[in-house]
Amino acid sequence: MTEGIEGLYIETHNWGKAAKFFQSLGYKVEFETEDGSGMLRNGDGPYLLLIEVPESQDPRTEVVLRTASAEEFQLGEGVEVVTPFEPTHYGTQEMKVRDPDGRTWSIQAPAKK
Repeated sequence: MTEGIEGLYIETHNWGKAAKFFQSLGYKVEFETEDGSGMLRNGDGPYLLLIEVPESQDPRTEVVLRTASAEEFQLGEGVEVVTPFEPTHYGTQEMKVRDPDGRTWSIQAPAKK
């Protein structure tokens, strides 16, 4: 089972404007990269991971759910797996699933030890 919302993956056409928007809502930049991405957080709530994409690409948003262990995680019946758990470049494992309306959801677990 999942343990709730870990964060939101949010694509934007302008990292600076999006970051300022969320800062005006009380979020603080936790880190920023040179390629137009970064993480913001407001207290102990879910993080916002902002990723800048080209104007030619429609920005998307994805909810990131948390689970304690990829090895022990079990899906309920009828959940479509888009990609199984795979290591990420940012130190977690991530699985993608699709809901009945076609939205993709990310499930993140700690990296294998």
